[in-house]
Amino acid sequence: MTAPAHIPRISRADYDDLAPAAVAALRALGKAVDDSGLEKTLTELIKIRASQINGCAFCIQFHLNMARKLGVEAAKLDLLAAWRETGVYSERERAALAWTEALTRMGRHSVTDTAWTQLQSQFSRSEIAFLTTSIGTINAWNRIAGSLHFAPPVP
Repeated sequence: MTAPAHIPRISRADYDDLAPAAVAALRALGKAVDDSGLEKTLTELIKIRASQINGCAFCIQFHLNMARKLGVEAAKLDLLAAWRETGVYSERERAALAWTEALTRMGRHSVTDTAWTQLQSQFSRSEIAFLTTSIGTINAWNRIAGSLHFAPPVP
């Protein structure tokens, strides 16, 4: 019998206790991105978008909470799932969101040259490296938190 998705298989706190080296490694990747100079508001947007695609309730709520604390505009959070259909995102944000979607869905679709070209027009090579790291890291967290049904954090 399968447990309902809202019942944790392993709690977040238990995961931290059971796999401290894995948690430390993932946090170190996050810190490297934070220290890279990429805008924290931008990295929160890409984390929310990847988490929406992957259906990770814990990560969606966690990063919405973070984005709100950072002062990300409500319209950007409200419209993120339909970002292509609105003009509230800068060209830099749009390139990052397109790259996020391409990498998050790369198991089903190849990463296009169009997404790469758009990314290069807005980001330096170093920024691309750290943005790609951030996307990879949130996808790892999505698979951990989503599969173990971590309870979403309270706003």
